[in-house]
Amino acid sequence: MRTVTLVVLLTIAATIPQTPSSTAATNIEEETLRHFQALVRMDTADPPGNEQPAAEYLKKIFDAEGIPAQVVALEPKRPSVIARLKGSGRKRPILIMGHSDVVNVDPKKWTHPPFSATRDGGYIYGRGTVDDKDNLVAGLMVMLMLKRQNVALERDVIFLAESGEEGNTRVGIQFVVNEHFPQVDAEYCLAEGGNVTRANGQIKFASIQTLEKIPRIVELTARGISGHGSVPLKSNAVVHLAAAVARVGAWKPQIRLNDTTRAYFKRLASVSTPEESRRYLDVISGDAARASAADDYFLDREPRHASMLRTSVSPTMIQGGYRINVIPSEAKASLDVRTHPDEDLDAFLSEMKKVIDDPAVEVAWGARDVRPASGRTSLDSDAFKAIEANVTKHYQTITLPTMSTGATDMSYLRAKGMQCFGVGPMTDVEDGAKGFAAHSDQERILESELYRFVRFHYDVVADLATARGTP
Repeated sequence: MRTVTLVVLLTIAATIPQTPSSTAATNIEEETLRHFQALVRMDTADPPGNEQPAAEYLKKIFDAEGIPAQVVALEPKRPSVIARLKGSGRKRPILIMGHSDVVNVDPKKWTHPPFSATRDGGYIYGRGTVDDKDNLVAGLMVMLMLKRQNVALERDVIFLAESGEEGNTRVGIQFVVNEHFPQVDAEYCLAEGGNVTRANGQIKFASIQTLEKIPRIVELTARGISGHGSVPLKSNAVVHLAAAVARVGAWKPQIRLNDTTRAYFKRLASVSTPEESRRYLDVISGDAARASAADDYFLDREPRHASMLRTSVSPTMIQGGYRINVIPSEAKASLDVRTHPDEDLDAFLSEMKKVIDDPAVEVAWGARDVRPASGRTSLDSDAFKAIEANVTKHYQTITLPTMSTGATDMSYLRAKGMQCFGVGPMTDVEDGAKGFAAHSDQERILESELYRFVRFHYDVVADLATARGTP
C-alpha cells in the first residue's frame, strides 16, 4: 500500500511546476536579461514599423525549444508570432501577449542610447523597457519554463507577439483577429495595461486592467465669411471655433460607473488616507452632490480619476488661417474623445452639439482607427482570482480592477468574448515626473522588477493552466 501511495504522490508531483532552486532562479534571471536586452536593442519603432527582427528572434528560440510557432504577416516587415503549448483540453486556452513594436524616439534627448538596453544603477534603460518588451519577454519566459519542466497542462497556453500596437493595429492585432483568430482563441488573455505602483519606496497597490475606454475623434469645423484682417467680422470662423472649443473644454459629461470602477474606488479607499478615502467613497455613493464635489476635486488634483468616471474630451489640435491679414472662411479643431465602453455615440454627439450651441460650427465624428467596443471582464472569474492571489504572493498589496483611460489591443479580443486582463511590473510613481516612464525620453525598468514580473507572470499562468490551480 505504501508503494502504491508513493507512486501516486510522485506522479502528482511530476505534473506540478516546481519552485525553482536558487541556482535555477539565477539561470532564469540570466536568460531573461539576455532575451530582454536582445529585444530592446532591436529598433522596432512604430512609425515606421519593422518588427521583423524581433519576430525572427522569437521564432528561432521557439524552434530551438521544440515549441510550435508560426509567423503571420499582412506586410512582410510587420509580422506577428503565434506559439502554442498543447494541454489536455479539459479547459479552454489562455493567451499571453506582448507587442513587439515601440513608439519612435528622438535619440538626441536620451542620456543612454534608446536601443542600447544599458544597465545602470539597477535599471535597464531603453525604448520599450516598460512598453512593452517587459510583457513580451515575460510571456516568452513563461513558455520556455513550462516547456522545459514538461508541465502537464489542462489548457493550451498560447503566446502572441503582435506588431503594430503603437501605430497601426491593421497590420497587427486586427490582422490576427480577422485572419488567424482560431489560432489565438482563448478563454482568458493577459497583456499590457496594468502595473504595480510604488510611491516613496513603498508599494501601494496593483492595477489590473479589466476594461478600457475607446479612443475616437470628434472634429469641429467652423465656417464664416473670409475677409481682410483689418475689418473684424462677427462671422469670423476662428472666433466661433475658439468659443466652441472653450465650451467643450468646460463641459463635464455625466458620471457613469460600472462594476470595475465601483470596485476600483472602493478598494482604493481601503488603502488611502481618511480624507482621500472619503472622496473615493463619495464618488460611488449614489449621492449626486457628494459625487459632484469629489469629481470637482479629481478634475483639479487627480485628472486620471476624473477621466475614469466618464467619456472624456480633450481638445488637442486647432487649424485655421494661412496668413496674418486674412480672416479665414474655415477653421477646424480635433478633439481626442475616449468613450465609456457603454456610450451611446449618437446621443453623446447630440449632447456635444447642445453644449456648443452654434449653427456655424459643424460637429462630427472624425476618421480614426477605432477599436471595437470592449466586452465585459468578470471580477468573479478564475483568472482574476489567480491574478489577485499572485499579487498578494509576489507584491503583498491590494489588487485594484481598473478601467484604462488609454487603449490596448485587448479591446479586439474582448469584442470576441475573451476575458482579458492587463498586467505589468512594479514602477515608481515618481518616474513619470522625472521622465523615466513609458514613451518618455529615458524609459527604464528596475532590473529586479523585471525578474519579479516574470515570476508573477509564470505563477498566474501556471495556476490557471495546470492542476495546481489555486483559484
